[in-house]
Amino acid sequence: MIFNIQRYSTHDGPGIRTVVFLKGCSLGCRWCQNPESRAQAKDVLFDARLCLADCDLCRQAAPEVIEKTPDGPRILRDRLQPEHIRALETCCPTLALTVCGEEKNAEEIMATVRRDKPFYARSGGGITLSGGEPFMSPQLAEQLFRLSHEEGIHTAVETCLHVPWRYIEPSLPYVDLFLADLKHVDERAFKQWTDGSAKRVLKNLRNLAQAGKKIIIRVPLIPGFNADEAAVKAIIDFAADLPGVEEIHFLPYHTLGMNKYVLLDQPYQAPDKPLDDPELLTFAQSYAERSGLKMTLRG
Repeated sequence: MIFNIQRYSTHDGPGIRTVVFLKGCSLGCRWCQNPESRAQAKDVLFDARLCLADCDLCRQAAPEVIEKTPDGPRILRDRLQPEHIRALETCCPTLALTVCGEEKNAEEIMATVRRDKPFYARSGGGITLSGGEPFMSPQLAEQLFRLSHEEGIHTAVETCLHVPWRYIEPSLPYVDLFLADLKHVDERAFKQWTDGSAKRVLKNLRNLAQAGKKIIIRVPLIPGFNADEAAVKAIIDFAADLPGVEEIHFLPYHTLGMNKYVLLDQPYQAPDKPLDDPELLTFAQSYAERSGLKMTLRG
């Protein structure tokens, strides 16, 4: 299940890239900018700003899950079944109601990826798998990496690494670059903010380093979670100790994904203002460089 294929990207690895976004993630990060990517199944999004309140087409398509109110339709999400979602996919003329998620096999995805091979060759680009967490779909990830590798296309993955190692290992021979999240090294803080285990991520990072894979560490800086000198120092210390890791990217927190939670009828539990702490960013850069890492500020 994928939810987007973005061509001509220049921010998800070297050169010009095609980014394939896979649905499904094992974490529940409070600040997630793609909440529609968390579930491996399809999601229904509703934007009331685009809705023609007097239109009744969605209720006609799936009356069991659409309730009519004075303010427009309300989706009874706890009743949604696959047949309802299929009925809602094409019913809305204004796209106030949309369905996120599309089933595609590896060959169908590769047909899009291959269209831009001349751009990859000229720029040093290729394919990047993102998400969600790509390794939540280990068979599809391995197939896409292997097919790309066999055709001489550079491969990269944006991953939180919060999966069993056996999900990652089959893809190892075919992945040229891991863009790996390192959100925190403290188990308690990691659990509180992501519902996951830092130990699993750290172990997988060590495994990747021991396998000789090229890794760029990415750190989202989140106020209240890891946007302080102690947390940044601990993250850099861990990254600098990994064999072969030469580069670390810091991504200051922003709130551009907040409206997606409204569309999904979900609460937003992260800070409502972007990170504004130039002193912390200066510290991160100087400490990373003293630790032998190239620091890049992204976003």
